[in-house]
Amino acid sequence: MTTFTFEVVVTLKPGLSDPAGKAVGSSLSALGWTNVTNAKVGKHIVLDVEAADEGAARAQVDDMATRLLSNPVIEDFRIVEVAAT
Repeated sequence: MTTFTFEVVVTLKPGLSDPAGKAVGSSLSALGWTNVTNAKVGKHIVLDVEAADEGAARAQVDDMATRLLSNPVIEDFRIVEVAAT
């Protein structure tokens, strides 16, 4: 068995209201960063998964993200990094 580290990013689907993102965008503008638009806030999750190979581990992480880590009705997720340890 090998341990694989995955990073999963969960964000709201396009078109949905993101109050936290709007607050961040407003604060950045108030602090002088007026060139920032469309700030979004999401979740960043790091998982260590033991599996026989990367494909099996990725399939498990995909299932975890679909069933628990995100709400598929209002959120999208993406696996952004994988590293074998």
